[in-house]
Amino acid sequence: MWHRVPRPEDGRVTEIIAGLYMSPLEFLALLGAVAVVVARWLPLAARPRVTIAAGAVLALSAIVLSAVGIRWQMLPVLAGAAVALPFALSPLLRRRAGRPAWRARWWLALPGSVVCVGLIAMGPVAAWAFPVPVFPEPSGRFAVGTHVVQWTDPRRPESFTADPHDRRTVVVQLWYPAQKSPAGTQRAQYLGRTEHEARTVSDALAREAGLPGFLIDGVPRARTHSVFNAPVAGGGERFPVVLFSPGSGGVRTQNTAWAEELASHGYVVAALDHPYDSASVVLADGRTVQATIASTGDRGKDGKLAIGWTAVRATDLRFVLTQLERLGRGEVAGPLTGRLDTGRVAVTGHSMGGAAALQAARQDRRFDAVIDLDGYPHGPTSPSLHQPTLALTQAITPGTDPGYIPRLTKALKLSTATSYRLTIPGAAHLSFMDGPLYLPPTPSIVGSLGRTESPHVIAATTLAFLDTTLRHQTGDLAGVLSAYGDLSVYHPA
Repeated sequence: MWHRVPRPEDGRVTEIIAGLYMSPLEFLALLGAVAVVVARWLPLAARPRVTIAAGAVLALSAIVLSAVGIRWQMLPVLAGAAVALPFALSPLLRRRAGRPAWRARWWLALPGSVVCVGLIAMGPVAAWAFPVPVFPEPSGRFAVGTHVVQWTDPRRPESFTADPHDRRTVVVQLWYPAQKSPAGTQRAQYLGRTEHEARTVSDALAREAGLPGFLIDGVPRARTHSVFNAPVAGGGERFPVVLFSPGSGGVRTQNTAWAEELASHGYVVAALDHPYDSASVVLADGRTVQATIASTGDRGKDGKLAIGWTAVRATDLRFVLTQLERLGRGEVAGPLTGRLDTGRVAVTGHSMGGAAALQAARQDRRFDAVIDLDGYPHGPTSPSLHQPTLALTQAITPGTDPGYIPRLTKALKLSTATSYRLTIPGAAHLSFMDGPLYLPPTPSIVGSLGRTESPHVIAATTLAFLDTTLRHQTGDLAGVLSAYGDLSVYHPA
């Protein structure tokens, strides 16, 4: 099966083989490398033609790949071919020079061929484990546009710096229903507005995860389905708003697949970068703010620190909602001026962002619904939540924090609105973000739902909840949610 995705090197479209996550050029180089090794074992009459053709294909592919930017996954392929090529070409060159051809006996050549094939096979395995992510096609009727804004709160000092004149600044990315763009329009790069920003953020995320940056070098090459600053969908309709806070060290783009799906169904998603908390935030003036918060490894200390960090995020969310209200009223210029329905707003988040969403909703009744994507509810559980809440959790295992589910259940039971907790079998903590699209499909890391099912489940459950709470669509919400996992419903006392 082939997926068509934009190629970041030149903006044109290329195909990626879904199972191997290799471009046609990389696949051609792979075939050339295999053919060079196999030629030694072909009938005598076929060897020269196959060797010359395979060598030519391999050389041309390697040259073009080097020009457009070669991925590290291709290095073992080229290494295996480089080891085999002298032995494949030697008989041809000797014959051409009029010298007798020398060829090793099969029992001497076999170990070398096995080693070369093993090296070459490492390439597609590595490409499968660490691919250029392919984003699922949004299923809604709208095309998707995206826009980045930066807002500073003049009344709020920056608590992460010592400068008394520094004011809290947040970067927000909006995904929204848009008019369909002409064929060939450049799609938005993943992780940033530019390739430089995308690579800066990718390197920072790798450091946060303790990974060498080269392992996920395919991530900043990806393109999404959005178009930067595309015209808003016509008709004058006002769209409900969904605010999103990422996990600790996470970035505004970490749930792009989810945001695009919601936008295609008529929602505006506003995702935040929290400076000094998000792994890396590139500001409008070019400055880069790296994360300064860090876990101590002591559960008690980290819990206390998380309460403070959650409070900062909750205040960020409330500030952004105020700015979005101004945008909706036309007081702030932008592509969405006058097109936001800030009378229908959900606050959402992943991990620590989910905890921040819960706190923001307790503090601010302007939020009409809450979605917590596997977030431990740091901070006070009072006052009671007054908004309908959906909490999605990973599969509970012996390694799960024993306080997580009881504390989350307590918060939901205290709510004065009907709330839901859905535990999704096969989900891990990173299943609730874009991680399954580009990380190794290891159950302990990204769960066992798979690269396509993970984003589908998260989008389907949250869309059903949003349609019910913000659009007041009728239907059996509990029935829809229970189809995806183990559901608990908490009705107000």
